[in-house]
Amino acid sequence: MKRIVTTAIAGMVALPGAAAAQETINLTVASSHPTAIPWVGMIQSHFMPEVDRILEEEGNYSIEWQEAFGGQLYGANETLSAVEDGITDIGWVFSYLEASSMPLSQVTAHTPFSTTNVPAQLEVMRELYEEIPEFRNEWEQYNIVMLGMTASDSYDLYTTDPIESLSDLDGMRISAPGVLGTWLRGTGANAVDGSLTSFYTDIQTGVSDGVLSLALGVLPASLYEVAPHITRVDMGTVFSGGVAINRDVWETLPEEVQEAMLEAGHSYSVAHAEDLMERAPAALEEIMERGADQGDPVTMNDMSEEDREAWVEGLPDLAGEWAEEAEAQGLPAFEFLDAYMSGLRERGEEPVRAWDE
Repeated sequence: MKRIVTTAIAGMVALPGAAAAQETINLTVASSHPTAIPWVGMIQSHFMPEVDRILEEEGNYSIEWQEAFGGQLYGANETLSAVEDGITDIGWVFSYLEASSMPLSQVTAHTPFSTTNVPAQLEVMRELYEEIPEFRNEWEQYNIVMLGMTASDSYDLYTTDPIESLSDLDGMRISAPGVLGTWLRGTGANAVDGSLTSFYTDIQTGVSDGVLSLALGVLPASLYEVAPHITRVDMGTVFSGGVAINRDVWETLPEEVQEAMLEAGHSYSVAHAEDLMERAPAALEEIMERGADQGDPVTMNDMSEEDREAWVEGLPDLAGEWAEEAEAQGLPAFEFLDAYMSGLRERGEEPVRAWDE
């Protein structure tokens, strides 16, 4: 279905010199995940108010937001199609659950242990979006316009039993979102595909023995209740997607509203990146506090540097495999990989493994 944008003209006071009527535009904004997830919550608390603030300065337009967060309209595996087909006007697209549809967007998922600096990572991804047409087209071909980018905090292990060494992973079933299951290759663990909306039930029912996940997702999803043993691996952050608008809807919007949304989207990306850097350590502390008195208390330990290095070096050439497959589809994946890794280094990042070599 294609959602139609409707407009209503506010009443005009019939007095000489009265201000022009303000046009109100109705838009639906939705997500598969609840607003307790920080990057979703900031659509509501930052992106939308910022659009309102910018438009209010001119006074010509206002948005009447119809909110449908938390899976009211679609699930985690439908975030791209929901915006593409106009099920929602605006929504968060979870790109790393779209590996086959959005291959270049998976570059960070195939280069683990490269960075934990979210602002730097999103700066690089925005630069690539502006400079590499194939990356921009990867989004725009699905009838959408990217407004703002999102990333994750760093990934760790949350399991039902303690992980005392890397060898303990051998034979375990670990839930992971989409392509991130490849990070378990070489460890002996079996990846179980899932997302934050399914992890709790998967662990509770024995489908998996834990998750490869992030503190800012584990906390609101209460995963520590069923996977109380945290092993800090600090595997890195990933580009996870972005806030996008249906192109059919976009083309009906006045230029002033389009510009406001692009400006607000960029502001959202910057604020979201900074928020992750501040909030993630606090989330781990809160997990420890909340889980201290539960039946199986939360514990946390750091994986040894020896085991962490063995994990990194034991991974196959994830980036090379991904790039070769994407090149076979006619995409400049090796160029994209080089540009991504170079962009990180230019910003002072030191990837543990040189995936571009």
